Amino acid sequence: MEASWKEQLEDEFSKEYFKDLTQFVKQEYILNECFPPGNSIFSAFNRTPFDKVKVVIIGQDPYHGLNQANGLCFSVNDEISHPPSLTNIFKEIESDLLIPYPKSGNLERWADQGILLLNATLTVRAHEAGSHQKKGWEQFTDTIISLLSEKKEKVVFLLWGGFAKKKGEKINSDKHLVLSCGHPSPLSANRGYWFGNKHFSATNTYLKEVGIQQISW
Repeated sequence: MEASWKEQLEDEFSKEYFKDLTQFVKQEYILNECFPPGNSIFSAFNRTPFDKVKVVIIGQDPYHGLNQANGLCFSVNDEISHPPSLTNIFKEIESDLLIPYPKSGNLERWADQGILLLNATLTVRAHEAGSHQKKGWEQFTDTIISLLSEKKEKVVFLLWGGFAKKKGEKINSDKHLVLSCGHPSPLSANRGYWFGNKHFSATNTYLKEVGIQQISW
């Protein structure tokens, strides 16, 4: 894991729950096909160092289909067709900022600009959504959000859907911008809880106001 995150999380790695989680994940990767690939589990942290974080997007599980998950929430590898939630994210950006719909669904370009693309659970068994939930990842990612809230200022947190909004309880909204709406999945988006949220322009407006470089979405 990238050095600045390693330093922030040093205490966490030595806790009993994290040791149990590590054993569980190692066994799962030996016995089953799991995603993302082992060397991509901490990609969100490796691409977005702690001191560079200016936006946080919280997902739930990694994608559980072949070659999809790359360690960044909502992101897929190049050449992989866009899952429905990602399609709706790009459609909202298209309408909010008049940016053409992109060919690649790989969001590394966002991570490199300071967007922490954090799944609440960092691993999953192939074709079994939620299979690695309640094993310790949630406690780990709660700590991440608390650390960011406590130690940083003027971070934009984008909370999409009920699961992400629960994580939002750990954020100090007096010193950060917290934007929430429905999840970009078709079920929520088609009921009117996603489209028109304008979170992408709102993020850039806020970053500009506080003197931080805006995101090229």
